[in-house]
Formats: sequence, C-alpha cells, structure tokens
Amino acid sequence: MIRTVSIVPAILTDNKVEYRAQVERINVFTRRVQIDVTDGIFAPNETLDVTNVWWPRNWEADLHLMAANPSESLDTILKLNPSLCILHAEANEDLLPTFKALKDAGIKVGVALLPSTFPGNVKQYIDAADHVLIFAGQPGVQGAPADLMQMEKIPLIRNMKPEVEIGWDGGANMTNIRALAHADLDVINVGSAIAQSENPAQTFQELVAEIDKNGVVL
Repeated sequence: MIRTVSIVPAILTDNKVEYRAQVERINVFTRRVQIDVTDGIFAPNETLDVTNVWWPRNWEADLHLMAANPSESLDTILKLNPSLCILHAEANEDLLPTFKALKDAGIKVGVALLPSTFPGNVKQYIDAADHVLIFAGQPGVQGAPADLMQMEKIPLIRNMKPEVEIGWDGGANMTNIRALAHADLDVINVGSAIAQSENPAQTFQELVAEIDKNGVVL
C-alpha cells in the first residue's frame, strides 16, 4: 500500500528579491515548504544565509541547513522557529547536542544524507531524528539530475526506524515523481521543476495528480 506522500516545494537562492518572489508564488498553493540554506563551505554555492531567510507565519517550514558547523547558527534557528530543521550527517561536528537544543525548543530535527553516506554509518543521528532526508542531487544546486539509486537507502532507513519521516531531495520532476512516490517515501521536495515553471501552481497540482495515479498505464 502506497504511503501518503507530500510534495514540498523548495526555495534556494542567493537573492533577496528572488527569495521574496518565490515565497509569494508558493504561498498561493501550499503551506509546507523547504528552505535551503548553504554556507559556501559545506556546499560550493552560497545562498542567502540563515539570518536573511523568513517565511509567512502560516507556513510549515522545513529549514534545510547545508552547513559545516550548524551549531554556529543555533541561536538564529531558534529565533526563526521552523517546524523542522534538517542538518547534514557529514557536518564537521557532532549533531546530537544541536538536535537536543532544537528538540528542547519544540523544533523537530532531521538528518540529511549525501549520496556517499551509508545510513548504517550514521545510525546515531537517524535514531535521534524525526525526519531523514535522502539527498540525491548536488548540494546548493537546483536542477541537478536525480540519482535514483539513492532509493536503495529507503528500506535500510525503514528497518532502522520504521516510524521516521523519510524525505527525498534532488531532481524530482514529472518524469520520476511516480517512481519516487511508490518507493515508500513520505516527502518529495521539488526545487527547479516548480521554481522554474511558468505556472508554479499548475505544476504543483500536476505533480500531486501524478503521484495519485495507481496503475502503470493510468
């Protein structure tokens, strides 16, 4: 039986004007959004930093922080108060103290795994997490092709923590959204397919309709 899958638009930009424009476009058709932030160290491309992002109060915001030392941004994250904060297992520091601080503040925690990271090697983070993000693109880049081999991580994570929310980030679009939706994921983050669309609301609805199809032909 297919799980209920959420399509979550992702915002990634280094421009304040474009950031606001994306927020306004997305706000028309959904309330859960992933905000991607890079530090220019963990990922080669630098976006708006965490002090410059914001979102409407009615959003369920997932803050995905691609940072080498995420604890340095802890005070800012706490002030932003996202619904979920996703940090990378490959960061240069132990994530568990930051996870604890976030949870103590009522913020759910997530761990993101780069393609080269085997879930079993970061079990301590998966055990502590509310969400595991399978990253299947390139950090700090929208529009990179999806590495669908990363779907092999899904059953490994499910076996470790059956109830955890599992998300996908990287290259999701109309050509692969059905395969991803039928792969036991809970969340599929969509970046460029929505952000670069001439009609983002229509594209979002088309993606939702596509994952609701059950048969091979339908």
